[in-house]
Formats: sequence, C-alpha cells, structure tokens
Amino acid sequence: MKEGRERKREEKERKKERKKERKKERKSKIGSATWVTRFRPIRAGLLPILHPSVDAARAARSRKGCPGLGSAGAEAPPSTLPSLPSPLHPPLPIPGCLAHLHAPLSLSLSLPLLAKMATEGLQEKESLAVLKTEAESLKGKLEEERAKLHDVELHQVAERVEALGPFVMKTRRTLKGHGNKVLCMDWCKDKRRAVSSSQDGKVIVWDAFTTNKEHAVTMPCTWVMACAYAPSGCAIACGGLDNKCSVYPLTFEKNENMAAKKKSVAMHTNYLSACSFTNSDMQILTASGDGTCALWDVESGQLLQSFHGHGADVLCLDLAPSETGNTFVSGGCDKKAMIWDMRTGQCIQSFETHESDINGVRYYPSGDAFASGSDDATCRLYDLRADREVAIYSKESIIFGASSVDFSLSGRLLFAGYNDYTINVWDVLKGSRVAILFGHENRVSTLRVSPDGTAFCSGSWDHTLRVWA
Repeated sequence: MKEGRERKREEKERKKERKKERKKERKSKIGSATWVTRFRPIRAGLLPILHPSVDAARAARSRKGCPGLGSAGAEAPPSTLPSLPSPLHPPLPIPGCLAHLHAPLSLSLSLPLLAKMATEGLQEKESLAVLKTEAESLKGKLEEERAKLHDVELHQVAERVEALGPFVMKTRRTLKGHGNKVLCMDWCKDKRRAVSSSQDGKVIVWDAFTTNKEHAVTMPCTWVMACAYAPSGCAIACGGLDNKCSVYPLTFEKNENMAAKKKSVAMHTNYLSACSFTNSDMQILTASGDGTCALWDVESGQLLQSFHGHGADVLCLDLAPSETGNTFVSGGCDKKAMIWDMRTGQCIQSFETHESDINGVRYYPSGDAFASGSDDATCRLYDLRADREVAIYSKESIIFGASSVDFSLSGRLLFAGYNDYTINVWDVLKGSRVAILFGHENRVSTLRVSPDGTAFCSGSWDHTLRVWA
C-alpha cells in the first residue's frame, strides 16, 4: 500500500514539473516576434499579417518601458504602407525589444525597389509613345511623297484607248454536287479539271467539260475554306477550320482510298483561309486567321518561312505569276494588302486604302500590279512600280462587298464576284463597267479564270459552280 502511494506522489510531482516547463517555453516564445510573409489586401494598402505572439510582445514591452518606443513607452501607430520582406534580409525571429525595428528596415529596402520599378515602367511607356509618334510622322511624310507622284489617273492616260466592243458571256456548264455553300475553287493546269471545297466538308475534283466528278474527299471538319491544285495536276491541297493544310495525291485507280494517302503539311493556330502551291509540288503557301502566312515543305511538312505583319486575320493570297517570282500578295481584315519576299520573310510593300476587309487579291498577268476586292464594295488596282493605287472600280449602285477578283488573260478585263449574287466585269484601263452577269442565286464566294483564258468558273453559296464563256 505504501509503495503504491509513493508511486502516485512521484507521478504527481512529475506532472507538476512538466507543467512548469511548458509555462517557461510559452513565456520564452512571447519574448520573440515572427513575421508571416503572406499579405492580406485591404483598401488602405497591403498590411503584413503578424504572428499572434507579436501582440503579446508589444504588450510586454509597453509594461517594461522598452527603449525606442518613446518616453511614455507608448506604441507607435501602425503604418498603412506595405512592408515587403527584403530578398537580402528574409524574415527571422526577432527579440522582443527589437521587433519594432523590423518594419522600418523592410520599408527602407522595399520602397526603392518599388520606385525603381515604377520609373522603369514610365520610361517604357514614354519611349513607346515617342516611337509611335515618330512612326506616324514618317508615315505622313511617306504619304506626302506618294501624293506628289500621283499626278494622273489611269483612266486619264487611257482616254485615247479604244473602247471594248459588245461583251457576251453566259453559263456553259453548271456543276452540282455540293450539299452546302461553295467556298473556294481552283483550276488545274490542264485547263480541263477544277477542284472546289464547300461548307459541307467535301472537296470535289470536277471535269469541267463533262461536269463529272472524278474525285471526292470528305474532310474531318466543315467549312473547308481553301483548296488548290498542284502545278503537276497530281495532287490537291485543302484546309479550313481544322487549322491544317492537307495534301491528297490524285490517282485514277478504282476504289482508291484518298484519305489513307493524306499528308498534313501545315499547322496554324487558327483556321486556314487560303493556300497555293508555288511553282512546284514541293512547296505550298498558306494564309490563316492567326494573322500569319507561311511557306511549307510538302514532303517533310517543315516550316520554311513565316510571314508576320498583318494585324488581323489574313483572308487571301496570290503568288506572283513569273516562274522565277519570289513574291506574293496577301490581304486581310486589317484592310491592308502586303507584298512579301518569300526568301527573307519580309514585307517589301504595303497598301492601306480600303475601308474594310480585303476578301480577294490577284496579280496582274505581267506581275507589275495587283487587284483587290473588299467589303467596302470596291475593287482597286495597285501599281507596284509606282508604289500606289492607280484605279478604283466602283459604282454608287453597288453597295455589297466584293468577295473574289481575277484578270482576263490579256489583263484588260477584271472579273469580280459580289455578295449581291452578281459578277461585274470591269474595263481595267478605263475604269468602266462592261457587263453584269446574273445566274447565281446567292452570294458569289470564289472566281477563277481558266489557264488558257477561254472561260472562268465561279462558286456560290447556292451550292453550285458555273463555268462562263
């Protein structure tokens, strides 16, 4: 019995000693303050969240009269300025008497950094503003110099040129097979076959003489907005909302599986709006809604050159007609038509006279000029040698945008498809309208003259293509 009582007493004494040790540990913790590096946003600014022991430390100092708090031992009012931990002095436990010195120290280290960052930001903004004003002034001077050279209009020079005789063209073939809007078409070099793409996701190769379908490809996406025939006639390229340009080789084998032979060449970050083979089957140019154009190697799928400069979606492009030509023209939603050097990737000329999106561009047969069609209901002709616009083709009665343009083989006529279901034929030299062609029952979306110049084909939102001659 006595041994059991002694054991109980010893246990009670041990418990008392443990309690005393815990109290001592708590008191020692109160003598130090720990800063927490998190910040809580409030309206007056960002105040540091302190460890709970800081309040107890302040109270202890105020009772003892710690030096540095004033003669009365009163605590200084807390600052509303943010106290950021310095990267050179990380937050550490601070003795109670020196805890109040941590805030001024961190402020003295962080405020110069904040001031430096603010001044650097202001300097960058000022430099950008200066560069912008300089660019605008240079652009104004350039326009003034161009205006000095703009002493005569094209139609004034062509006054002595004989007017064109009666113009007669009508629909010779109607190609039916698409289940939705026709968006793009292109001719084969053999002057007989054509390829078209549609919103229904189908790409069809036609015999324009017999109106027969020779090939049909179903794309994995709808809105196939671009298609092109290879110069050899042995392949086609197409793309749209899948952001890719796919190349399909053409053969005349029975039950051929074209989808299995597909080769994905180009990959953009937005929809593919236009594509065109260069002078060989080995390279292809693409334009995209991501605001860029690109040159790709067909065999490897490697990006050879990218062209950055448009400020919005690029909607159309056309390659210079000469066999050794290394330039192409592009137009887009930024109202600009730009000439690019494929070797360097640089823009060498830029024209900004349209008042709305440019939907179609086409080089003049000689390669010295190009035409553009826009949503501002006008078509315009630009001379690359004069570096300016030389003609505008429009009428007050035309209020709908032009979607596609192309020249006749001689360059005397300009064909333009419009959103009012018509095709207008313009005299390039005199600037007058020669004829209006009716036939489509919805807007004309694409138009191309055949390689031999004897006919042209138009595609429409009425699901059909028409061959005119």
